[in-house]
Amino acid sequence: MSEYISRNRYWGKIEPFIGKPVIKIITGMRRVGKSCFLKQAINQLKDEGVVESNILFIDKDDIDFDFIQDYQILNSYIKEKSKKITGKKYLFIDEVQEIEKWEKVITSLHKKNDFDIYLTGSNAHLLSSEIATLISGRYIEIKIYPLSYSEFVLFQKDDFNSHEESFAKYIKYGGLPGIFHLEQNDETIYQYLSAVFDTILFKDIIKRFNIRNVSLLEKISNFLFDNIGNLITASSISKYLKSQRIKTYPDTVHNYLNYFINTYIAYKVSRYDLKGKRILEINDKYYVNDLGIRHSILNYKSDDISQNLENIIYMELLFRGYKVNIGVFGGKEIDFIATKQNEKIYIQVTYLLASKATVEREFQPLLDIKDNYPKYVLSMDGDLWGNDYQGIKRLNVIDFLTESFI
Repeated sequence: MSEYISRNRYWGKIEPFIGKPVIKIITGMRRVGKSCFLKQAINQLKDEGVVESNILFIDKDDIDFDFIQDYQILNSYIKEKSKKITGKKYLFIDEVQEIEKWEKVITSLHKKNDFDIYLTGSNAHLLSSEIATLISGRYIEIKIYPLSYSEFVLFQKDDFNSHEESFAKYIKYGGLPGIFHLEQNDETIYQYLSAVFDTILFKDIIKRFNIRNVSLLEKISNFLFDNIGNLITASSISKYLKSQRIKTYPDTVHNYLNYFINTYIAYKVSRYDLKGKRILEINDKYYVNDLGIRHSILNYKSDDISQNLENIIYMELLFRGYKVNIGVFGGKEIDFIATKQNEKIYIQVTYLLASKATVEREFQPLLDIKDNYPKYVLSMDGDLWGNDYQGIKRLNVIDFLTESFI
């Protein structure tokens, strides 16, 4: 495998802004490929004739840059390094959230039009309301996720004989690009993924938020991983932990859940009442950014196939640029309502349409919705059932992930 494989969906988003007076901010969980994406941008600039001396690259994961702890040191460093640069200057900072009050320097540089600026960050607070207001109208955000299944196929090259074989591996190991540099066995890959999770846990949560009860944090993460796609509240987690003789409070659980969301370990998905046309404020669902990390913590269980498929489809919808909610209509649940500009689609996900009861459960909530937006039922045996049921499209999960149906 070559060192870098272009992730075209993201490249298409950033390319129009290269060289333009807009701050490019690339966000996402650690190890999803943000650094490689930055290096691809640097290589593209070099290919277009930009000399390397005009490019300033600060990698906060590199110990050589550990001394840049705050905006004052950052400002002094940039001034010193850019003294002899003539012509257009380019600034790349990887994991910029590690620099206290970084936005002061970035805003100043942008106002002076001194640099074409590219930043990455692994924390959703990177663009908190205060910072977003400060640089409002001056930046674009590009969210990077683990590999989609279609990207996973490109990264693995010709290592598999069928989509079924590669998809089984995708479910088991997830989509962090780093796994392709490792021996392809459970012990090696799960050790790597566990180390990624530990880095996020200790560097981005425990250290940043001064967490003292690490054991409680780990127990809540385990609960979260074990209950993807289930309705969850901070109170329900607190009650469960108390039943295990672990003392905690809903407010503490709520804070810890937010830490997982802010570091992109997990996503909270609200329910939307289609009749009342409002977001329901209790009983959210959570999905994880990468199934491989989940399995490295809980151990892979083939019985979790329905949860895993649901998680994969949720992440695929984010990858395709949709905003996603859980649907509620007349007491029945629709797995996903996905919207983007004027588009809307409804999706149900199940492992197999193996019985009349399953067909009824999956199709009826969609049949009850009388609008004309596309509706899908996805399953692993979707190709056995034809592609239409009373106007609802039936698709195999792998076909949905690999073809441009939407």
